[in-house]
Amino acid sequence: MTERKSKMLPLSELTLLDRFLFDAAMEDKDFHKSVLQIILGKEITFLTKNETEKELRVSPLLRSIRMDVYAMDEDGIIYNSEMQKQLKYDLPKRSRYYQGMLDSSLLEPGSIRFDLLNDSYIIIITPYDVFGLGKYRYTFRARCDEELSCILPDGAVRIFLNTRGKNREEVGDELAWFLEYAEKTDEETVRKSGSEVLRRIHEHICKLKASEEMGVRYMQAWEEKVKEREEGREEGLKVGISRTKRVLKLAAEGKKKEEIAEMCGITVEEVAEILE
Repeated sequence: MTERKSKMLPLSELTLLDRFLFDAAMEDKDFHKSVLQIILGKEITFLTKNETEKELRVSPLLRSIRMDVYAMDEDGIIYNSEMQKQLKYDLPKRSRYYQGMLDSSLLEPGSIRFDLLNDSYIIIITPYDVFGLGKYRYTFRARCDEELSCILPDGAVRIFLNTRGKNREEVGDELAWFLEYAEKTDEETVRKSGSEVLRRIHEHICKLKASEEMGVRYMQAWEEKVKEREEGREEGLKVGISRTKRVLKLAAEGKKKEEIAEMCGITVEEVAEILE
């Protein structure tokens, strides 16, 4: 076993903040529905679609996106839920890109009926405060600057959830407890919450962690991730060596640093570093 593999957390120690466990749990429609009801504070109709790791690509030339958990209810409302454990400063604009890609996939080619676009929720859960205001939940809908009470009725809602919020009295106990559970995923949090919904969520998580099949899936997913990293590292090394050779060749031909930088698609500083 390699050093990287030895650092793999046991399945039993994962929390809902870990993407593998989050995705695996949300594959169950009842579990997914319970989580959405806690987050949105409303009854969710039966989920007619429920997918994890759904890839969206509108053109071979454009970057694709892979949605953690994608679902549609019987009213045609789309839900895309993302778990983002690592600190990312670009989440607001990433959510904008997700919204655009999602919308572009909802209409048939040539359709001019934009009113057929489904209402949608993009939900991103993090163990940090993206906006720094101490909120558990930040809900965004497009509003008119001149009249803040006027909300653009485009059906698009983006929600950022922070597991470490401080405004429990505003969001209610159930959401606050769920977000604490997402970070800790333990029996004690469930007991303190007194929530029957959270109890059912925890029972499902315990079953997943005790499942031999899920343990195999986890190991396979980890090995695939390690393989992808190794391949990416090797590819990067090859690209770096090739670029270095070209820079040295152009320099030997008497090209100036500025010319080399333009021809190689790198900065003058990077050229100077290679030539040192």
